[in-house]
Amino acid sequence: MSPRWTRVFSYMTRVSNLQRSTEFVRRDFSVFSLQNYAKVPAAVGPNVNCHTNKAEVNLNKMFWSKPCSLALATDSPNRIEDPQYEGIKRFILKLMLFYSKQSQFIRWANVIYRRVIYQVDRPAIYDVFSLEKTFKTTYSLLVLHMWLCLRRLKEEGKEGVELGQYLYEIYNHDLELRVSKAGVNLLLSKWMKELEKIFYGNIVAYDAAIGKQDELQNVIWRNVFSDDGTSKPSEAALLPVQAMTRYVRREASCLSLTDKQAILSGNFMFTRLR
Repeated sequence: MSPRWTRVFSYMTRVSNLQRSTEFVRRDFSVFSLQNYAKVPAAVGPNVNCHTNKAEVNLNKMFWSKPCSLALATDSPNRIEDPQYEGIKRFILKLMLFYSKQSQFIRWANVIYRRVIYQVDRPAIYDVFSLEKTFKTTYSLLVLHMWLCLRRLKEEGKEGVELGQYLYEIYNHDLELRVSKAGVNLLLSKWMKELEKIFYGNIVAYDAAIGKQDELQNVIWRNVFSDDGTSKPSEAALLPVQAMTRYVRREASCLSLTDKQAILSGNFMFTRLR
């Protein structure tokens, strides 16, 4: 773990412990969240409170299959389409700029971000890769999947890069809510700046390592798994790190095989882990 992560994570751990010890003082007070200060609202995440029994996982057999498109079928219940109104409704919505390029990009970016947090917030990814669900691991997985999406959007040129900016705004607002929920309310802007540095550092590292097998494995170890600052995975952690490296490389290839419209509109889903 980098020195910057050590500072951020240790601070959040102390705040979280303090928060638990004083929970009985705050339980009778109502908490109001500020929802209108960001340019783009955060997407709503899935309900992941229900945990199923853990199934046996054989990592040696996972993520070897040939990459394929992640686009959702036209009849998939998971597809999200723009509403198509006619007559007076459409006229009013056009006046309200509902069909403007900016509004469409905001809707698409929200859908893409839903796909990201659906994969990151569910228990399966932690169970499969033997990860403890902490703020650090969740944030690291969030950044990893954001990188996968931003990398694919960049392949679509100017349009994809512009949509990526809206996606980043939604991610940033959601991250702020997550940091506040973790108990960091004082000096929030300071910790957001620290996390922003970690985000861009991880993005650069993944970009540089994606074409190099061993380097990508070491980067994933440092960014997601490591708690002691070591540069290479230990023998005990090698199997899940290797499996995640295959997963990341395969998802990147699958996203590249996914057609432009499915990517831009968010009508794709990451590979199911269960």
